[in-house]
Amino acid sequence: MFRFVISKNIGFRMKLKNILFFVSFTFVYYSYSQNKVFTKEDTLLGSNSVYRVWWDVQHYIVSVKPDFATKTISGNTIIDYKILTDSLPFTMQLDLQEPLIIDSLFLDNTKHTHYQKEQNRYMLALPIQNKESKHCIQAYYHGSPKIAVNPPWDGGWVWKKDSLGNPWMSVACQGDGASIWFPCKDIQRDEPDQGATLIITVPDTLVGIGNGKLISKEPNGRGLMTYTWRVTNPINSYDIIPYIGKYTEIKDSVIGKKGLLQTNYWVLNYHVKQAKQHVKPNVIKTIKCLEYWFGPYPFYEDSYKIVEAPYLGMEHQSNVAYGNFYLNGYLGKDLSNTGWGLKWDFIVVHETAHEWFGNSVTATDVADNWIHEGLASYAEVLFTECEFGKEAGNDYCEGVRKSIDNDIPVIGSYGVKNEGSSDMYNKGSNVIHMIRQMMGNDEQFMALLRDLSKTFYHQTVTTKAFEAFISLKIGKDLSSFFNQYLRTIQIPDLEYKISKNKVQYRYANCINDFVMPIQIKADEEYVISPTTEWQNLVLSKTVKNISLNRNVYVNLIRKK
Repeated sequence: MFRFVISKNIGFRMKLKNILFFVSFTFVYYSYSQNKVFTKEDTLLGSNSVYRVWWDVQHYIVSVKPDFATKTISGNTIIDYKILTDSLPFTMQLDLQEPLIIDSLFLDNTKHTHYQKEQNRYMLALPIQNKESKHCIQAYYHGSPKIAVNPPWDGGWVWKKDSLGNPWMSVACQGDGASIWFPCKDIQRDEPDQGATLIITVPDTLVGIGNGKLISKEPNGRGLMTYTWRVTNPINSYDIIPYIGKYTEIKDSVIGKKGLLQTNYWVLNYHVKQAKQHVKPNVIKTIKCLEYWFGPYPFYEDSYKIVEAPYLGMEHQSNVAYGNFYLNGYLGKDLSNTGWGLKWDFIVVHETAHEWFGNSVTATDVADNWIHEGLASYAEVLFTECEFGKEAGNDYCEGVRKSIDNDIPVIGSYGVKNEGSSDMYNKGSNVIHMIRQMMGNDEQFMALLRDLSKTFYHQTVTTKAFEAFISLKIGKDLSSFFNQYLRTIQIPDLEYKISKNKVQYRYANCINDFVMPIQIKADEEYVISPTTEWQNLVLSKTVKNISLNRNVYVNLIRKK
């Protein structure tokens, strides 16, 4: 997802476990307080507590029937789950946000009445269930879901009309969580291993679209139609989304790295021409470019769709929400202010990139969502490079850097459903770009991106594991680098002094152990490895100034 609008400033090898320990230690030391007091409610929402840790979601069947006139929904959710341990109390936390209410519950097809409601969750007292055994909970529910005032940034159900007055409905819920519209285990770390089924019942004058592939379309009496969609791969609960409107399907496909990939487009019926002229070519180029850098699209079995949405966009798995008005840029604007961002459709590129990072590779805790947004934002750089050359990509990356606010750290607080700064987008992108500079070889960098996609394929991952994997792969301990850019708001200064043909240099405004090799230009180009201590560089001739490689996020400051 792209969450902020335009900013106000628009060789050695090591064992993985050792790096994990070091990163864990330094994280505690270098974390900056965000001055927020967290409550028990925050912990219940964001932690893998004793009410969640013992059960693993295997599959969701989500059935929903919206009523546009009353702005209400009714439905039921079946959750197949597996028992992971027999050593904890069997109290299950089932999340459903007010004002929605559960009408009845069934455990393994038998009515279950042993539960209590606590704010936005239901706490179910369950009988002893053996480790590795499998069970199902079914919850019937109804009510008036929270209405999204400003989707996708503000979560909730979206009730709108298209320009011809037809009902147009969907949901946006990444920040608030999927429990804003259906009962679920609303935590990012647990994706249903066997995918999900979404059943949408709507007036037969409309179309209901879900994730994955259409399994059936059946009349349901009284002028209703029921659409059943199925995803076979693991999926984030916030990615399970219905779209309902007067849609027309444009069937298409592309030959990708794993063969034929269905790439269909569902658009309002009066936008067919724009979709064919604008969305289709953008999607084909995007898939080709991102497969080149990241490896195969992660969900061939579930297809790829663009669905026109009544809000700007979201990365709903195999079901990308599109509301960019068939314009290049971000609502017709270039977020980099370089001109390159107006040559391609921002929503198509950014949200499609989330299929790799966000949907396939998912942050275990929302505090680490920079893994989603930093990589998806860097995909914008890579796409610009694919289309217009490497220097164009460098221009774009340098351009978006100017919108970084450095208000709070990129990484949020763990276990309390707390994201870090919106800098996770463009600062995260620049972090990846600097790793590329340190590697110095684009083939090796591409291999790193593909290895990240392959190693953490369809998994959740922590920042610590992500960092350790990168350090291991490139043969450099990047702990201080990640601590500096992800866990502080300081941007390092490269301070220097010149005396004839001698340059003194050091890092300042940084953590004590910060190290990062960097390229400078004086009489010629040099790669130096500054620390916080002064070092000397003797040149072949006298120079008046030095310059810094533009592909690093460092301030260059001359000292007297």
